[in-house]
Amino acid sequence: MSSSNFTLAQLEADIAKKSAFVEPLLTEIGKSIVGQRKLLEALLIGLLCRGHVLIEGVPGLAKTRTVNALARALDLSFKRIQFTPDLLPSDLIGTPVYHPGRGEFDIRKGPIFAHVVLADEINRAPAKVQSALLEAMEEGQVTLGEVSELLPQPFIVLATQNPLEHEGTYPLPEAQVDRFMFKVIVTYPLRHQEAEVIDRISSESSVEIRPVVSAATLAAASEAVRTLHLDDKVRDYILDIIEATREPSICGKGELQSLIEHGVSPRGSIALARAARAHAFLRHRPYVIPDDVLAVAMMVLRHRLLLSYEADAKGISSDEVLAQIFSAVPTP
Repeated sequence: MSSSNFTLAQLEADIAKKSAFVEPLLTEIGKSIVGQRKLLEALLIGLLCRGHVLIEGVPGLAKTRTVNALARALDLSFKRIQFTPDLLPSDLIGTPVYHPGRGEFDIRKGPIFAHVVLADEINRAPAKVQSALLEAMEEGQVTLGEVSELLPQPFIVLATQNPLEHEGTYPLPEAQVDRFMFKVIVTYPLRHQEAEVIDRISSESSVEIRPVVSAATLAAASEAVRTLHLDDKVRDYILDIIEATREPSICGKGELQSLIEHGVSPRGSIALARAARAHAFLRHRPYVIPDDVLAVAMMVLRHRLLLSYEADAKGISSDEVLAQIFSAVPTP
């Protein structure tokens, strides 16, 4: 639906109709999950934009449970892969199996062939496994022998990292980290939320999550996100933020320059624009406003901004640097 052919009221009605599933979906997931609204919205935006999500948080914060509940409510296939140092690429993507009687190879597909893949503790897998996952994330396919197999659509990788343990881990290459649209930091629940969790565990048996969104509805929503209007002023606001990560002096924050090794690449600006559109869609709007940009900017940029040794020595995080940039860049 083009803005040149329809009035604003018609565009708003169209987007409201196509995004009407959001509240029922969150309500259904709420049967099993307390809180975690920020994580759920990040996962939804990832699905709408066909982007992958890196989730970081200490154990016990219901990361796996949240992803599983989302997949069930969307009626999508879900696989969880526990990454370990002895994991092989074939454990992830599958392998050709030879049948002597027929003299042929059959493809035995691995757990990567699912709509939603949870890569638990992704940084515990060696480089070969990470490389196989990278191909799947970037190309939407995997190579088995001499055959390339397409992955089901939509396809999204949700990878978790434990920030407390680093022994026996393989840090993700920068090229792979950059493939994740978001990096979401999952924090402890609020006191009243944790109290509700305890009450539910004490009083409820297992909760059944019903599928409330069809694949066709999700596909239509994903296509609608691409059509949302991004005004030139909002686009320039995105570019101002990205440019300030490379040269902080342009927003009056020259003191940050020594803390930044490398700024955000154009892939980051593309991801920020896409995510802002999806955030506007979740708010039932056919256009993007600066608040949409700020709502997703930290998740999109925190893993793309590489800090210097000076920042590391001072204990300064990318979130702190970005927060100063966001406050300094003028809002249109």
